[in-house]
Amino acid sequence: MATINQNYQKLPGSYLFSEIARRVAAYAQAHPDQRLIRLGIGDVTRPLAPAVTRAMHQAVDEMATAEGFHGYGPEQGYAFLREVIAREDYQARGADISPEEIFVSDGAKSDCGNIGDLFDRDNVVAVCDPVYPVYVDTNAMAGRAGDYDEGLGRWNRLVYMPCVAENGFSPAIPDRPVDLIYLCFPNNPTGAVATRAQLQAWVDHANRTGAVILYDSAYEAFITDPAIPHSIFEIEGARTCAIEFRSFSKTAGFTGTRCAYTVVPKDLVRGGASLNAMWNRRQCTKFNGAPYVVQRGAAAIYTPEGREQTRQTIAYYLNNARVIREGLAGAGLTVCGGENSPYIWARTPEGMGSWAFFDRLLQQANVVTTPGAGFGPSGEGYIRLTAFGGATDTAEAVERIRRIL
Repeated sequence: MATINQNYQKLPGSYLFSEIARRVAAYAQAHPDQRLIRLGIGDVTRPLAPAVTRAMHQAVDEMATAEGFHGYGPEQGYAFLREVIAREDYQARGADISPEEIFVSDGAKSDCGNIGDLFDRDNVVAVCDPVYPVYVDTNAMAGRAGDYDEGLGRWNRLVYMPCVAENGFSPAIPDRPVDLIYLCFPNNPTGAVATRAQLQAWVDHANRTGAVILYDSAYEAFITDPAIPHSIFEIEGARTCAIEFRSFSKTAGFTGTRCAYTVVPKDLVRGGASLNAMWNRRQCTKFNGAPYVVQRGAAAIYTPEGREQTRQTIAYYLNNARVIREGLAGAGLTVCGGENSPYIWARTPEGMGSWAFFDRLLQQANVVTTPGAGFGPSGEGYIRLTAFGGATDTAEAVERIRRIL
């Protein structure tokens, strides 16, 4: 008789965003006359840049010819994309990353979950709290998280690093040994960023202890402060202790198109093994590569035209973030984020719980948000709003919230 992975049985009832979708669908069905504005799930709304769609159209036309047809591509990604990523995203910022250290994929979410394949289940994992649920749930599925404590809302083998107002939503280095450290900056969900000095401290710690930093930089394109690093590899020593995840989803609207990449330096060695070689072996076995047409579209982001069009879209979302941040602050809520990030982290009023405030905003303002409790124990008492809606809807959502407060 087949046996199952019992770790799945330990998971809480449902994935955070699935539960949000369930509640929203139930409310919408019961109130079909109400127009909902969705500022919850971080899905983009602006169309792909013209430079991107033009490149994809050209790639489709190629695929319609015998000479231009592409079948299975390289699992690591086509050279034309890996080379421009290395040059523009890293070498231009002084980071020594080569195309052979870049692996193109179908999404940062997939890579953040799959990277665990490289590590033994006995590794001690540290996560920010609040945290993007994928980091936690995928380690729980692999058996690294232990058991889930319903009362505390946390896993007993994970090391939770509180990111709260008192420490500027930036985690402190754990006071106990850890092996894998998940960091995300600009942070999802709090919108906080990390300074060069803060990242240097993490890199020095990882190199000193042998830990590996799993650095999610999916929102780096929203950084406007020139003093804030866009990559962990801008930090001295990171090549020997870090892996970085990047995505075109929020940078260029690829949430429905699916393209991202992960950087695994050749200098990163643990247990005498190259993690670059291990990730390559993993991808060659379990992944057939991102589609040629999509990779051509991603490469177009780096053209002068594509860069300008992408910059305009990011500026559009950052303006939405400003509207939300200023509007909620004006209504009396304590807010952070939204300046170098598309996320706004707002404290709930009068000690109201996260899910209670989520329901109130849904039912009284018809605005969908994300309850902070879904991101971990330290997220209780907050909600997350995203700047990825339309400008008119965003302004109206803020006004609706202001009215009920």
